[in-house]
Amino acid sequence: MTEEEALQKLIDGNKRYIAQKLTHPNQTTDRRMEIVKGQKPFAAILSCSDSRVPPEVIFDQGLGDLFVIRVAGNVLDTTTIASAEYAAEHLDVSILVVLGHSKCGAVTAAVSADEPEGYIGDLMKIIEPAVKKAKGMGGDMIENAIKVNVEMVVERLKELSPVISHLVSERKLEVIGALYDLESGEFKVLKGIYG
Repeated sequence: MTEEEALQKLIDGNKRYIAQKLTHPNQTTDRRMEIVKGQKPFAAILSCSDSRVPPEVIFDQGLGDLFVIRVAGNVLDTTTIASAEYAAEHLDVSILVVLGHSKCGAVTAAVSADEPEGYIGDLMKIIEPAVKKAKGMGGDMIENAIKVNVEMVVERLKELSPVISHLVSERKLEVIGALYDLESGEFKVLKGIYG
């Protein structure tokens, strides 16, 4: 499947989700038995772990359709990069979507600049460059930081991972940024990154 076809499949599934006309594809016993032999997802999604943003639901997909990497704030660390590389190199997905969302708690916490307890401080440090970059922008600071965070993750994936960088340069993989709106349920590809 080409990246255009994969993106269209995500868009179509999201439209069904918004219209409440879900088809729940690939959720049968036969499908479960079919993918025991191996997985062949058509897309990889690096998404926030927020419980309100389950990729298989918002894109109306089923078992084996999406390779989902979830971490608070959809941030990068070595394990998320390794997971993305696995999806791209070994599962041959043609598209990797970095999916941010409105009202992201991780980004909101990073904007607040409060001193968090435990390892949450490490997460805030990863998001901090996006917050700094968003400070000079007009409009809502948190929503700007969410968008900038997605854009920076897209660029950093290409910079930090030689595997992903090579696949992008060979036109075997497209890495795009997108935002999901909690209220409308709509998925939007960020302009300036794709298309």
